[in-house]
Amino acid sequence: MVGIKDIASKCGVSPTTVSNVLNNKNNVGRETRDLILKTAKELGYVHKRSETSAGGRKKNTVVINFSDFDAQFYFDVLHGISDYAVKKDFNLLICTKENFAKYADSDSISGCIIMDWSTEDSTILGIADKGIPMVTLDRQMPHKLIKNMVTGNYESERLLVEKIVSMGFSSFAFLGGIDSDDNKERYRAFRDVLKENNISFDRNLLYEGDWTEKSGAAAARLIMLQPGMPEVLVCANDLMAIGAIRKFQENGIRVPDDISVCGFDDVIMSRYVGLTTVSVPNYERGFLAMQALADIIDGTGDFENFKIGARVKWRKSIKPLKE
Repeated sequence: MVGIKDIASKCGVSPTTVSNVLNNKNNVGRETRDLILKTAKELGYVHKRSETSAGGRKKNTVVINFSDFDAQFYFDVLHGISDYAVKKDFNLLICTKENFAKYADSDSISGCIIMDWSTEDSTILGIADKGIPMVTLDRQMPHKLIKNMVTGNYESERLLVEKIVSMGFSSFAFLGGIDSDDNKERYRAFRDVLKENNISFDRNLLYEGDWTEKSGAAAARLIMLQPGMPEVLVCANDLMAIGAIRKFQENGIRVPDDISVCGFDDVIMSRYVGLTTVSVPNYERGFLAMQALADIIDGTGDFENFKIGARVKWRKSIKPLKE
């Protein structure tokens, strides 16, 4: 039997858009409407109103693929998603990697927001192939039913490192997170700025963390074993930077007098420790992600990539070597 998802997949639109057309709603453009009707006829589809949802009502449940790895980081994003979802009468089903495929493949689901970087690409693409529209956060996934919303990692990290270099620093360490698009872009910006300013970088001062405070503390211990301390530790996120700062302070190393430290994200704790960082508007990211998905589900949105800007927040963890 040919279903709405089959038509949606062939046309490159969401199942809800197909449902809107088949139920004679006027919120879909003529070109898309004609394509859907033509495809439905070619596939031999017989419309049953009950396929839309129980009682013929619009399906309005969105799955949030959430990572419990860093609840603090995701809290503001979830807040933004929730506010828009409530406004538009959407239900949210929040699940982690282990349950994502099971819930996202349900007939009652109208779309997904992907927040967990550890969920395999094959799982996400497999769900999208079944006609479920998605919005991803900070993940580039080419697919006709996936809209990618990314942070301007490269541009904002460049601004941060360029300013630090202008303060007279020339000796750097870098603490990266687990391999991801975010980490790659932040590290690339860091290396590009150093290269453009003829500053050499010792690969022995490149450390790998896992985005947690614990890994930041571990990197700090390794740095303290080096014969000479770098002037600046650039961290790919705030939690690792906070872990490093605490470990330095436990060992009598003053931040920023003995070593300057910076992060990325601007989590709540970074404001209390005075961490210089890149501030990502996480509430707005969540709000815009849910808005984009709701528009797609209603047949008025698009799948064009969207980049969210970020800005540097200067605090006391960086002390200029020169004014």
